[in-house]
Amino acid sequence: MSGDLPDMNNTFDPGCRRCPRLAAFLDGVRVEEPDYFCRPVPPFGDPQAQLLIVGLAPGRHGANRTGRPFTGDHAGILLYATLHKFGLASRPISTAADDGLRLLNARITNSVKCLPPANKPLPMEIKVCNDFLRAELQQSRRARVILALGAIAHMAVLRACGLPNGAHRFAHAAEHSLSGDRVLLDSYHCSRYNTQTRRLTTSMFEGVIGRARDLALAARPG
Repeated sequence: MSGDLPDMNNTFDPGCRRCPRLAAFLDGVRVEEPDYFCRPVPPFGDPQAQLLIVGLAPGRHGANRTGRPFTGDHAGILLYATLHKFGLASRPISTAADDGLRLLNARITNSVKCLPPANKPLPMEIKVCNDFLRAELQQSRRARVILALGAIAHMAVLRACGLPNGAHRFAHAAEHSLSGDRVLLDSYHCSRYNTQTRRLTTSMFEGVIGRARDLALAARPG
């Protein structure tokens, strides 16, 4: 489950039950869906990647079912197809944690690792889980571009970097300088609601992913 984290053991706890509401909710979902993953979902991708993508939380029938971020639900359709288009994924479709898909110079994690009721984590749950994101940012020394999918992910990254919420304002395609020569890049979340209402179009998302790829490549030495 965390086999791609050989040097990053502090960034993820597969048995975490720090948030009582989330732990109890997962217990209930596990009874209803015994074949689902129903545990904290680990980050996915290259531990040495220069691009780190931060989402919100696992979807009930997506990552919470499959055990891989953005896999098995609508949000992942646009994400993985776009990552593949820009050379950041080996395949355009992510169906299961063992489907052989690989991320290339990219890594995906979530602000909250456990499925929240109604897809809405509480502020305290985001704060508690931020310890893992902070550790991941500290240990991902090669990560130069952090792509936040949505305002909550944006604020989680700021907190993980020790910055107040007002340090940088969230806006689609906005770029913010962070310490350590890092860049925080924002995008609307690739949720079903955002794509169906056209708040986020394919071309808008491709523009952000392309920019993230270019910034990551520019950060490579030599």
